[in-house]
Amino acid sequence: MMTTERRPLSLTARVMVFVALAIGISLVLIGNLVLGAVERHFAEQDADELAVIHEAVAQALQSTDDPLRLPEALSRAVSGHHGVYSQVWNDRGQLVFASLGADFAQAIAALSPVKRIHADNLTTWHIDGNSYRGGITRLVNDRREYRIATAIGMDFHLHFLQEFRRSLWLIMLLTGGVTLLAAWFGVHQGHAPLRGLSDEMRSIQADRLHIRLDSRNLPLELQDLAAAFNQMIGRLEDSFTRLSHFSADIAHELRTPLTNLITQTQVALGRARTLDEYRELLYSNLEEQERLAKMVNDMLWLAKSDHGLLKLVQVPLDLASEVRQLFDFFEALAEEKHITLSLEGQAPAVSGDRAMLRRAISNLLSNAIRYTPAGKWIRVRLSTTINDMVALSVINPGLEIHAEHLPNVFDRFYRADPSRARQSEGAGLGLAIVRSIVETHGGRVEASSDQHATSFTLYLPAPEERRG
Repeated sequence: MMTTERRPLSLTARVMVFVALAIGISLVLIGNLVLGAVERHFAEQDADELAVIHEAVAQALQSTDDPLRLPEALSRAVSGHHGVYSQVWNDRGQLVFASLGADFAQAIAALSPVKRIHADNLTTWHIDGNSYRGGITRLVNDRREYRIATAIGMDFHLHFLQEFRRSLWLIMLLTGGVTLLAAWFGVHQGHAPLRGLSDEMRSIQADRLHIRLDSRNLPLELQDLAAAFNQMIGRLEDSFTRLSHFSADIAHELRTPLTNLITQTQVALGRARTLDEYRELLYSNLEEQERLAKMVNDMLWLAKSDHGLLKLVQVPLDLASEVRQLFDFFEALAEEKHITLSLEGQAPAVSGDRAMLRRAISNLLSNAIRYTPAGKWIRVRLSTTINDMVALSVINPGLEIHAEHLPNVFDRFYRADPSRARQSEGAGLGLAIVRSIVETHGGRVEASSDQHATSFTLYLPAPEERRG
C-alpha cells in the first residue's frame, strides 16, 4: 500500500492559521463581553425601575391607613410605568393589590423575599409565552406584614438582544474576514523580500558561484540567512575551484607516465630490438605502471578517507620508537645522499592507528629526504604543547617554500614549483595523505618555511588521562 508523504504547511498558511485562531478567539471573547455588558445594562436598568416601583408601593402602603383606599393608592403608585407589574399580599396571604395583566402569582410563589432589589438578585420566569424579571420583598408596617412582588416584562429586551446578537456576530464575521484578508496581504507583502532572496539564490548556477547576496537591503530576520548562504556559496566555490584544479592536476599527473609508456612502446616497435632492449623497455614500462598504480591507490585511499570509510585501530603508540624504526627503513636512502637523520625531544604515548601514523611520518621523511641537499641533516623533534597536544616536527634544510604556497602544500597534486618539474617519483599526494591521517585522528598539521629550513608538524591529541 503506497503512502503519500504529507507536505508541510507553507509559512503563509502557518501564519494565517495562527492569525485566524487568534482573531476568532478574540472576536468570540469580545462578542461575549459585549453581549454580557448589554445584558448587564438591561438588568441594572430593570432593577433600577423595579426599585422605584417598589419604593412607590412601599410608600403607598405606609401612608394609607384605610384598607378600602389602599388599592387605589397602590394603583396610582405603579401608574405611568409601562410593562411593570406589582402584586401585594398581606400577612394572611390575601392578595391586596395586583396590576392588570400581572397573573404570575403561582410563578413567584416559591421565591424567597430579598432585602432590596438589585440586578444580582432578580429572577426570570416565563408565563404564556411572555418573559418576566423581578423579585419579592417584605415590608412591616404598624404590625402588618406585606409581601411585595414587582416584575417587568422582558419581551422587548429579549427581542432587542436577539437582533443585537445577530447584528453583532454578523459584524464580527465581517470584521474577522476583513482582518484575515488584511493579514494575508500583510504576510504576502512581508514575504516579498524572501521571494526576492529566493529568486537571487535561484539565479546562482555552477558558473556564477562568485555572486554573493547583498544582505544590507534585507530585513534583519533574513540577514543571517543571507550571510549563511554566502558562506555556503563561498565553500562551494572553493570546492569547485579545488575540484577544477584537481581535475587538471590529475590529468597532468596521469598524462606524463601514460605518455612515457606510449612513446617508449612506439619507439620500441619502430624497428626490431634485441632481447636486452625489450627487457629494458619492460622494466621502464613497469616503473611507470607502478607509479600509476601507486597514484591510483593513493587516490582511492583519500576517497575512502573523505567518506569516513577508514576504520582506525587504536593502540598506544610511542612516537619515538616508531620514528627510530622508520629511521632504520630510510637509513640506506639517507646514506646514499649523505644525509644525517636525528631524533630529539620526548613526548607521551598517543592513541592511534599504527599503520596510518607510520605512513604519515614516512611520507614526511620521504619528502624531506627528497628535497634535502646532499650532506645535510633531517631532524625529527617531539614535544608537548601548552594545550596538551603531542607535536611531531620533521625539519630539513632546502629551498624555501614561499608564504603564499604554505596554505596549499597539503592539497592534492599541489606543487610550489610552477614548472611542475618532477624531481622524483612523487605524485603530489603524500602531504594530502598526511593531513587526512592526522585529521582522522582528531589532530591537525602545519607547515612553516624560511631560508634556513622547512618544518612540517603533526599535532595529535594527548591521552585522556594526561588531559584530565
